[in-house]
Amino acid sequence: MEYLPNIVFAIALILGIGFFARNVKKLSRNIKLGKDVDVSDNKSQRWKNMAKIALGQTKMVVRPIAGLMHIIVYVGFVIINIEVLEIILDGLLGTHRLFSPLGSFYNFLIGSFEILALLVIVAVVVFWIRRNIIRIQRFIKPEMKGWPKTDGNMILYIEFVLMILFLTMNATDFQLQQIGAEHYVQAGFFPVSQFIVPLLEGLSESSLIFVERTAWWLHILGILAFLNYLYYSKHLHILLAFPNTYYGKLKPQGQFNNLESVTKEVKLMMDPDADPYTAPAEDDAAEPEKFGASDVMDLNWVQLLNAYTCTECGRCTSECPANQTGKKLSPRKIMMDTRDRLEEVGNNIDANQGQFIPDGKQLLGDYISHEELWACTTCNACVEACPVSIDPLSIIVEMRRYLVMEQSAAPTELNNMMSNIENNGAPWPYNQMDRLNWVNE
Repeated sequence: MEYLPNIVFAIALILGIGFFARNVKKLSRNIKLGKDVDVSDNKSQRWKNMAKIALGQTKMVVRPIAGLMHIIVYVGFVIINIEVLEIILDGLLGTHRLFSPLGSFYNFLIGSFEILALLVIVAVVVFWIRRNIIRIQRFIKPEMKGWPKTDGNMILYIEFVLMILFLTMNATDFQLQQIGAEHYVQAGFFPVSQFIVPLLEGLSESSLIFVERTAWWLHILGILAFLNYLYYSKHLHILLAFPNTYYGKLKPQGQFNNLESVTKEVKLMMDPDADPYTAPAEDDAAEPEKFGASDVMDLNWVQLLNAYTCTECGRCTSECPANQTGKKLSPRKIMMDTRDRLEEVGNNIDANQGQFIPDGKQLLGDYISHEELWACTTCNACVEACPVSIDPLSIIVEMRRYLVMEQSAAPTELNNMMSNIENNGAPWPYNQMDRLNWVNE
């Protein structure tokens, strides 16, 4: 019975990490459903982008208030979880404050953790007020109703409770140290939790131990639960922001990629010396690849990684001129819809022994409408605004390509323009011979 808590802790740890590993494997499988794309170029610049954007949070502070609050939560959550290493070792070995022999440095660490925990609590409360009382416009868009809103608040509640448990654990530990309880060594500096101690006066030693152990267990089990909640939450960006910024687009924002098959056709048309009859017979040629994208499997894996990395912060949508003028387009919704459809495809594969069975649905039409796609001005404002290098525009362009090249479903205005280019060599409905008529006027 002496080792029962250690055994229970080890089982909880194995289950928590095992379930997390299972979800990571599923996540990797889903992302790899996308087409291959070469992103092995310019590694030094990619490492710099990751360090600057994901680690340094440079694009977050463009909006100072939200940026500062996010940095506090980000730094606090990462640094405070260094303390989790001690908790894990204590849980497995049956020790208490294993790192206390570090002396004054240990005291400095615990004191720093407590101050950060308090700052995280303040930041979380501010975030909750911004979402639920002030109701900032980008948090109340149509796509943020239901689960997205609940998820955003759920994360704030979890972080608040974890920090309170951490401070409660330290406060009772400090009180037990003061009364000389067995196993509670004199260690740590408690600049915040010492103010909770007066609330504990009058409790017996056994009651204090019960409160301390309860807070300790709930804190570590809460962290394991939070780890596994990430897969189902927008906070998956905690893990994916780093690879996403590394694989982010390096080309100039206005430069689009070209389809190789189309490029070859254009070169053939433009080259007066080319002989189209030397092309391989149609029967011998490979079946042409689908132009553009109508479903998630037509996108590349970096675009699918983008979808899972989306933080749903809404900065892209708040900067989108189409959205600002009342159009249906929301770049955030494009990413959320892509992720939701990818999850649906992944669940289909899980339910059919690793094989996707067509379900009569696709990203285009069932999730993203034609109206949304054609509302985009391709201005790149959404790409520039994203704090983790997500590119909603690339998905919009691929789906537009499908509509134009596979379904001939371009809007009338675009069809007129393309007809004019074909017939007149310009987007305007004027004969080439009449182009200089304006000079005579």
